[in-house]
Amino acid sequence: MKKVPFTIGLVLFLFVIQYGAAFAKNLLPLPKHGGVYVVAHRGAHRGIPENSLPACRKAAELGVDFVEVDVRTTRDGVLVSCHNGDIGKYAPGMTGKVHEFTLAQLEKIDIGSRVGAQWKGTHIPTMDSVFKTVQGHCGVYLDLKETPIQKLMALVRKYHMENDVLWYSPFLRVEMFRKLHRLCPDCLAMPDPGPGWLLPLLLKMQRPRVVASVWDDFSRQFAERCHRAGAIVIVDEGNGGPKEWQKLIDWGADGIQTNDPQGLIRFLEKKENSD
Repeated sequence: MKKVPFTIGLVLFLFVIQYGAAFAKNLLPLPKHGGVYVVAHRGAHRGIPENSLPACRKAAELGVDFVEVDVRTTRDGVLVSCHNGDIGKYAPGMTGKVHEFTLAQLEKIDIGSRVGAQWKGTHIPTMDSVFKTVQGHCGVYLDLKETPIQKLMALVRKYHMENDVLWYSPFLRVEMFRKLHRLCPDCLAMPDPGPGWLLPLLLKMQRPRVVASVWDDFSRQFAERCHRAGAIVIVDEGNGGPKEWQKLIDWGADGIQTNDPQGLIRFLEKKENSD
């Protein structure tokens, strides 16, 4: 095989460092606000039941790039959006895990009254209804809790959202990511290495185009390493707020997952107008 001249190789290396992450970003719709992806954690859930259709609808209305939902499976095999596996978290006095209930049983459980009287009758939604609600408005950040990948993939394809979905899970669920890649090589897997020392191994093994992280594990060096590998980074905020958001952006975060999507959008728009 013919060797690439040193000068050409050096130029290519520098090009990848500067523009590699841009290639990953181009696989997704461009961020709507200030060049940073806004991810609504559990939907826009301040004063609204988390992971519910109203929370997803509100997030879409605000103009987020992605709404984050946690995917679980009912006893009869239906995919639903629910963060906590214990139903007692949402319906005080009840016990049992989401996977122990059928969809019909879950739909009888009121998860809204504990948040406010106006949400009485709100129930755990199916993933089908989540996709239907946000399609054409924003993407979906899937936190894969208890999920048969093939069944979820069928839903993503039903709504033609292959390029609008991020598939999140801890990096060590290697077999799950391999299955995702086999089923959909172009889908955007988003592994989270956890501590930064695992990041080089993740980048070498999976070559992801999107990497997830959290405030406690993220750093400027973390972002630089991802960008050199051609991946963008979406980071979960810690306590949130303008000072923290600014630091995440300064360190190189390409997206922020937040409990205050409205506040983050205002911050990004104000920042964009002042630059």
